[in-house]
Amino acid sequence: MASVKKISFVIFIVLAVFTTFVAWRIFGSNTDFAESRKSFYIQTGSNFNDVISQLAEQKILKNPGTFKLLAHQLKYDANIKAGRYVIENGASIFKVIKVLKAGRQTPVNLVITKLRTKEDLAQKIGNNFECDSSAVIALLNNNDSLLHYGLDTNTAMTAVIPNTYAILWNTSAIKIFKKLFTEQEKFWTTERKKKAAALNLSPKQLYILASIVEEESNKEEDKGKIASVYLNRLQTGMRLSADPTVIFALKDFSIRRVYRKYTEFPSPYNTYLNNGLPPGPVCTPSIKTIDAVLDAPKTNYLYFVAQPNLTGYSNFATTYKEHMMFAKQYQQWLTEYLKAKQTTDSLK
Repeated sequence: MASVKKISFVIFIVLAVFTTFVAWRIFGSNTDFAESRKSFYIQTGSNFNDVISQLAEQKILKNPGTFKLLAHQLKYDANIKAGRYVIENGASIFKVIKVLKAGRQTPVNLVITKLRTKEDLAQKIGNNFECDSSAVIALLNNNDSLLHYGLDTNTAMTAVIPNTYAILWNTSAIKIFKKLFTEQEKFWTTERKKKAAALNLSPKQLYILASIVEEESNKEEDKGKIASVYLNRLQTGMRLSADPTVIFALKDFSIRRVYRKYTEFPSPYNTYLNNGLPPGPVCTPSIKTIDAVLDAPKTNYLYFVAQPNLTGYSNFATTYKEHMMFAKQYQQWLTEYLKAKQTTDSLK
């Protein structure tokens, strides 16, 4: 009798140890990375074996074999959902399966600041989402697709307001663009539309003008005055003669000084050769810049040129004579500055 009790006790201990071990494997910490969290990506069309392979390859879990067994029991193997999942360090196998099975993705924060070209946007989306950059650029270069949004290949980027957008990783290119377009529509409130109309500009035209102002200066205090210069030129029939439009036309953003030969480059974006605004924006202007243009002060300025210093501010003029005086001061200062810099560099 005593031996039976002893055997029963041993069996009980063994079962208890086994149960504890299994529970620890399932509900205890099982992550295999040092970071506080790690992103795990499941490609669209992946099957269960693909998930198992990726878990092992990316070293997400210490015991992918246990994951496989439990996943079968919980029927996750027949319920694969693509996406980006953030796994916290210390997560259990049970928790990981629960998150994956529910398709509880963690959105990607698409942070858009200043972009200059459609290719820049396509690359940013391609680098952060499952869809390829080629799918994005194909959309942005397709007038038939853009027509649905009241856009064309020139104005497509006016749908992009610099901001941070939370979007699921496996969202398609067209849905990402639709998200950006919808947020842009929300941005153009009744008040903003009224302000643009008061300047005789549509929201798209206002955006295009703001993109030029964005490239002209990073000084918030000057942006409204720069906008007033271009608004005055538009109203008086002067050509904008805006350097950023020439640089955009040339697609050489390393240019720091626009020479006369550049201004002769044939392009609809070259406002030295063409009247009015260019057909599309030369960058994605910030919200602050757009609002600075909307709230541009009433001035008589028709010209501006950089001040003869390194502050980044500009001198504004109402007459060409006054402008040339400021321009001469700047050119003299720039010549002396570059000469001094060259001397200093040669001594290093």
